[in-house]
Amino acid sequence: MMPIRCLLVDDEHFALSLLEKFIADTPGLELVAACKSPIRAVEVLQSEPVDLLFLDIQMPVLSGTNLLRTISRKPVTIFTTAYPQHAVEAFDLNAVDYLLKPFSFERFTQAVDKALTLLRQQQNGLTGKPEGFLTVKADRKWVKIAFADIRYIEGWKEYVKIFTGTEKVITLESLNNLENLLPDTHFLRVHKSFIVAKDRVQKLDGEVLILENGTRIPVARARKKEVLTDLF
Repeated sequence: MMPIRCLLVDDEHFALSLLEKFIADTPGLELVAACKSPIRAVEVLQSEPVDLLFLDIQMPVLSGTNLLRTISRKPVTIFTTAYPQHAVEAFDLNAVDYLLKPFSFERFTQAVDKALTLLRQQQNGLTGKPEGFLTVKADRKWVKIAFADIRYIEGWKEYVKIFTGTEKVITLESLNNLENLLPDTHFLRVHKSFIVAKDRVQKLDGEVLILENGTRIPVARARKKEVLTDLF
């Protein structure tokens, strides 16, 4: 795996320093930023790819649990706190572990191992074929298209064109609606007019994605960072 990009969020200087040392002593982990302000952490999460989030709970302005609720694309999260009473809420937010301060390097390593296991599972999910179907109306008939067969989808005036390996299906369904129906583990909106299947992408040439069959798909400048993070 590529280095795991970590973000630390804690309003206590000593806690941040300890976590920075633990990360430096752990092969495979890379520190993106260490934030004392949860507001600053939100800014980092919006601008930088983060795989693993170490998050304190009781902080001024915005608690760790509320911070996590504001994030649409949540990293794998390990809570670090001195207060055991928040554990149920933390695990309700799908935290991978809950470290009670003060914690040892050994306990930190156990939590990181759990996070790595989950990240590997997520990565393996991306390499597998998506299960399920799109059902759209085309030429006065209902057509069922397997997610795994879709190469890309193009918005075209009031229509949408769905390209598979063998056919092109034209439907009045909106691109926004289809984006919501497709699993985001396997599909990505790269332009206002295009959605691509992640496993069909071969390379990025400037601001153009090239698919396995040579099809060229434009990438919106505003989406390029997300494309690089998600696909490469």
